[in-house]
Amino acid sequence: MQHTLKAFSLRAAGLLAVLALSACGSLSNVTSQGTTDKPVWPDPAKASFTNGSYPNLDSLRLVGSGMTKDQLYNLLGRPHFSEGFAGVHEWDYLFHFRTPKGDVTCQYKVLFDKDMLARSFLWKPAGCADILNGRKPAAAATFSLSSDVLFGFDSAVLTAKGQSAVARIAAQLRQRNDASVSVVGYTDRLGSDAYNQALSQRRADAVRATLVNDGIEAGRVTAVGKGESKPLVQCGKGTGSELIACLAPNRRVEVVASGSR
Repeated sequence: MQHTLKAFSLRAAGLLAVLALSACGSLSNVTSQGTTDKPVWPDPAKASFTNGSYPNLDSLRLVGSGMTKDQLYNLLGRPHFSEGFAGVHEWDYLFHFRTPKGDVTCQYKVLFDKDMLARSFLWKPAGCADILNGRKPAAAATFSLSSDVLFGFDSAVLTAKGQSAVARIAAQLRQRNDASVSVVGYTDRLGSDAYNQALSQRRADAVRATLVNDGIEAGRVTAVGKGESKPLVQCGKGTGSELIACLAPNRRVEVVASGSR
């Protein structure tokens, strides 16, 4: 009898440990209002629901703010990734859609507030929402700004001229209906990889903050630094001002608007 009780206690303790760990399974930093500035998407290859599913479009169209997890489960089924069992504030799905141009694969994320009511609904790519809504996706727009115009040397603080340049982009974005706005920072190859990565991220964050301050909805805007990757020009091994001038096109911040809400 004591052996049986001990074995049961060990199993129960193990289950509680799993539940405790799984309670921390959310990927994104979700606010109490059920929003996030930087959604984190799981690797599609790690979907626990093998290969995702072909959802019922009518059921998807019924999804809305304020729904409980039980209501979402009835419409969409269980989440396709192992976020956890308790205290989880995001559910992720891997959906496939049939279109005239062939099958399209999309990721769908639902974020829950502090009361576990659904509040935010995100797509990756953002244009997947157009399949659901039957709209023709809007053409993506890319705005590229020189970091030399936006910032001082070795700085991530926007200059007055840089603030004006970002404000002009924000004005154009307010006239569009984009689902997402990505701010991507790049540097030239001068300096270490780690330093360039950090500088590009700080500059992307600064531009994002200014766009939000200028009226672009925070939940639509993400920022990422990509360091010295994807150079636009290749320069020789020279030194001094000539090399710095040659590498100028690589020092930039791009704002990419895509998808329709």
